[in-house]
Amino acid sequence: MDVTVDTFERDVIERSRELPVVVDFWAPWCAPCRMLGPVLEKEIETRAGAVELAKIDVDDNQDIAAMYSIRGIPAVKAFRNGNVVAEFVGVQPAAAIARFLDQLAGPSATEQVLAELKDSGEAPEVAAALETSDHERALELLLEEVGKADGAGKQRLGRYMIALFGDLGREHPLSLRYRRQLSTALY
Repeated sequence: MDVTVDTFERDVIERSRELPVVVDFWAPWCAPCRMLGPVLEKEIETRAGAVELAKIDVDDNQDIAAMYSIRGIPAVKAFRNGNVVAEFVGVQPAAAIARFLDQLAGPSATEQVLAELKDSGEAPEVAAALETSDHERALELLLEEVGKADGAGKQRLGRYMIALFGDLGREHPLSLRYRRQLSTALY
């Protein structure tokens, strides 16, 4: 689907709360964009609705391109829960695109952390916070646990926090705040 400034919030941000949305930033005059587009479309089509594709013409939508710091095209950004969670720039082979999409189509990092916590019975309060999408409470509890844990436990709990940062997005205020605190607690 073609997305514009007027439809971006609905078609990308809100839609990414339901399933991953891959945004292809391109321009009609860009030869590499015309090479990447069909490969990206084909790979997304094989995933039968597990991932959605949005195309943004950077010439017609310069505000969106600027907002996401697009400096070269083709640029591809994957959105989940309203945030960029993965990206690449330039033409990629079909196999690399397939791996990129497979990571998006699978369970989110938050879902994986939640499943691990439930399976192990470890940190039930963190699991409860994640079940209600209270990432702030989950990160707060995980940070407390990191402070109490031994070497291997610290690393495992830190890995959980890093996974949550990935789902929230690198620039999310919670990621920024807790990343610094985690670094201090680990080192």
